[in-house]
Amino acid sequence: MKKYLLLVGFCFLISCNKKEDKAECSSTSSDKKEKKFEMYEMSEMAALMEQMYVDNQRLKERIKNGDTIGKFPNHFLKIHKAVMTDESENDIFFKEQAALFIKAQELIYKDPKNAKEHFNEGINACVRCHEVKCGGPIPKIKKLYIQ
Repeated sequence: MKKYLLLVGFCFLISCNKKEDKAECSSTSSDKKEKKFEMYEMSEMAALMEQMYVDNQRLKERIKNGDTIGKFPNHFLKIHKAVMTDESENDIFFKEQAALFIKAQELIYKDPKNAKEHFNEGINACVRCHEVKCGGPIPKIKKLYIQ
């Protein structure tokens, strides 16, 4: 029995030493491959879209609750001139979808009786554009729809 325990203890010590050696090897190899940390900076358009998303979350709640809608947020108009991450994306298709989005958003404030329909049409314009341009945010955008 003592021999068995001695053998298990010896195997345990050997395995620990091997792990330490591996750890040393991995730390020296990672030192050689220093990774430079670069902070992501949003483009004007990305920041604007994030702000529009937040504004539309709030607007959605006001429409659902039957609250007063307020005034059209004029900063939405920056969609036509905001600098994009990739300027080649600012093509005719984008401009058409942006115009449809703005038109639908303005109609929410001009025709509050049909705010839900106008709101959802604005979200449709976002989804249509993102289906072609940048699909990543589509699931997030679709959460804005008013059922």
